[in-house]
Amino acid sequence: MRNTVLQLDPRDNVLVALKPLRKGDSVSFLGSEYTLLSDIPAKHKFVSKDLAAGDQIIMYGGLVGTMSEALRRGDLLSTKNLRHAASDYHSSTISPPRWTTPDVAKWRDRTFLGYHRSDGQVGTRNHWLVVPLVFCENRNLGVLKQAFEEELGFALPQVYRRQVAEMVKLFREGKTEELKDFQAEKGKSPASTAPRVFKNIDGIKFLTHEQGCGSTREDTRNLCGILAGYIHHPNVAGATILSLGCQHAQTATLVEEIKKRDPNFSKPLLVFDQQQMGEESKMLSKAIHDTFVGLLQADTAERKPAPLSKLVVGLKCGGSDGFSGISANPAIGHTADILAALGGRGILSEFPELCGVEQQLIDRSVSREVGDKYMNLMRDYAARAKAVFASFEMNPSPGNVRDGLLTDAMKSAGAAKKGGTSPVTAALDYPEYSSVPGLNLLCTPGSDVECVSAQVGAGANVVLFTTGLGTPTGNPITPVMKLSTNSELARRMPDIIDIDTGSIIEGETTIEKMGEEVLEKIIQVASGEVHVKAEILAQNDFIPWKRGVSL
Repeated sequence: MRNTVLQLDPRDNVLVALKPLRKGDSVSFLGSEYTLLSDIPAKHKFVSKDLAAGDQIIMYGGLVGTMSEALRRGDLLSTKNLRHAASDYHSSTISPPRWTTPDVAKWRDRTFLGYHRSDGQVGTRNHWLVVPLVFCENRNLGVLKQAFEEELGFALPQVYRRQVAEMVKLFREGKTEELKDFQAEKGKSPASTAPRVFKNIDGIKFLTHEQGCGSTREDTRNLCGILAGYIHHPNVAGATILSLGCQHAQTATLVEEIKKRDPNFSKPLLVFDQQQMGEESKMLSKAIHDTFVGLLQADTAERKPAPLSKLVVGLKCGGSDGFSGISANPAIGHTADILAALGGRGILSEFPELCGVEQQLIDRSVSREVGDKYMNLMRDYAARAKAVFASFEMNPSPGNVRDGLLTDAMKSAGAAKKGGTSPVTAALDYPEYSSVPGLNLLCTPGSDVECVSAQVGAGANVVLFTTGLGTPTGNPITPVMKLSTNSELARRMPDIIDIDTGSIIEGETTIEKMGEEVLEKIIQVASGEVHVKAEILAQNDFIPWKRGVSL
């Protein structure tokens, strides 16, 4: 049965509205009656007792803010009366608590169909990469992209190009009035594209970026590191590298980073240096020829059964709302727990959105070394933000605030639910590669594309992306599965949502059942039986994280 309001933890002194409530309404919860002193929009909170200025607000059992003015029982929490506050953290002084693993008996013998690589990794897709070492090569990358995608059958149907062509036709015929009222036909079959040439290749992907020169040595090394992560990734069969020649990001640095991730690296790696080769046309023609030959080899790969322990799942939220920490986030947290129990990996990132829950994660770490590394990464990140006159409390976006996430600590408490309850087995700095089974913490920004790019660069072969407001983020080489926190979003933006978890809010299903449903969908997606909406829309977003200044 659906409740009107919800208390997330017995220690909380706020209640969450699950639907819009009106001033003067009387709300009953766990035997207590609350008369509302304000309109309470769905996803927002009201205080469950009288509070004075300076009093703490507790949600999810933890500190998420302090009152800047007094409120009475039944009053609305807002940015006008609430300030960000978060608990401090320190090295763990306790042994990791014993974890009660979920029952995974029915999953132990399940498999997915993946691409087995020589280093033991298993891919969910089979892509070829074309990568520039510096932004100077982005134009040449675009030339190769058009040539390969259109002729190999990877280009999207030209739906909008056809719309423009029809409007141009009306203009040339002098039909101005008809042009003003013109509407594209819905449901009309899109213009055809060339047939697929290679049956076992999911795509040839082009990673444009704005880095590679004029930046700090740290950023140059990090760029080579994340590119190496993509090349080493099990979803990639081989790569074509375009280099100008004089840039900071040198081919030798890229190769060094690849060898860090795989000392026995054996994938095709084709490097083309424009300054050495001379004419641009010579380089591009050679790159096309050698890449096509490399694609012949990549096309020989075939899907074979693999255990679920070979799944590496990125755990991400974006466009979050007040329901994120109640429905979609804990659902994928349960999915992550099942995978951890099976020997798979989950990657929890967005360090600015773990503000206030640090101690919980430190205490969940399998060793003091892991907990301390995570703690030091958080403190270093906070110090870097302070150095540029920023802080984690600036993280919530206007959309977050509008839909009930009023402070960074409040947002973080719900965001952390994506990590489930399993032990933290590794803490990774950007752009390190994940290799330890269980829940890994990866230092990234909360920014959607930078975070997903980093998770994939760390080895995620599927990404679970929860959203309450709707965001179209995808990735060039890894399927990004979108989960709506509420059913209204799933109805309004069906072209980007893969799974609707709003039934949890409606009281129609449980977090555990939804988490299992998500895992079933992951198996289908990982096996290539289902393509997620971000893949269908060719949402190939890639932004390497730049930590330093331009020089």
